[in-house]
Amino acid sequence: MRVEINVLGPLKVSVAGVSIVPTASKPCHLLAMLALNAGRVVTVAALAEEIWGYQPPRSGVPTLHTYILKLRRRLQDALDGQDDKAAKDLLVTRRSGYLLNVEPEAVDAVKYDRLSAEGRRAVNDGDYEKTSQRLSEALGLWRGPALADVTIGPQLAIDVMRLNENRLGDLHLRIDADLRLGRHHQLLGELATLCAQHPLLENFCALQMVALYRSGRRSQAQAAYRHLRADMVDQLGVEPSPRLRQLHHAIVIGHAAVDDPTLAVTG
Repeated sequence: MRVEINVLGPLKVSVAGVSIVPTASKPCHLLAMLALNAGRVVTVAALAEEIWGYQPPRSGVPTLHTYILKLRRRLQDALDGQDDKAAKDLLVTRRSGYLLNVEPEAVDAVKYDRLSAEGRRAVNDGDYEKTSQRLSEALGLWRGPALADVTIGPQLAIDVMRLNENRLGDLHLRIDADLRLGRHHQLLGELATLCAQHPLLENFCALQMVALYRSGRRSQAQAAYRHLRADMVDQLGVEPSPRLRQLHHAIVIGHAAVDDPTLAVTG
């Protein structure tokens, strides 16, 4: 039985190629909670808190049971109307809650975490080719912000924030690895997009400045710094960090270190 769970973007859960994602908001929310915790029991209390906040209604527990029954029906339909035992084996009832019983690698977030960890270990080993490959594979699993189409509560919010922050960190590491491999020309378009999407993130600006400088565009590298500084002063009331100011100074004077691919671009 093939199960695919995708949370790195809009929620997609399919069994034997058939989607089981409900159209109603709260059952979809429930499925998202089970999907992101696939292989682990999620207690009824945790589900109620996630869906209704810290003061669930009196009818919360019976309503959860109803949502579970409807999800099992969708599972049974996806399994071509087989005995409902198969659906119960996939969405398992435990004394304290429910368990979505699937292999870990059926969940894209699990695959992402594995590939991300491999890429980060490669950074520590100084293997930038492997870093770029593994992190590119990990980032290729994303289809947009995590659970982009699901109304999330307090617990999922933590998981979603972790995933989205890790994605930004892995983007930074992958681009830094590509810079170390001399791929500055190929990175210019991607970095222009990232800096437009995240105009106050120094790391992406620093990477863009180095890529521009190494591509023979020193004036544009300086302009990128000035643009970031203006945004930070205007919106945050702060100056760029000493690290970024030092990079800017090195670009202004044409310091040889900016061209040295063995040196880290950002800390």
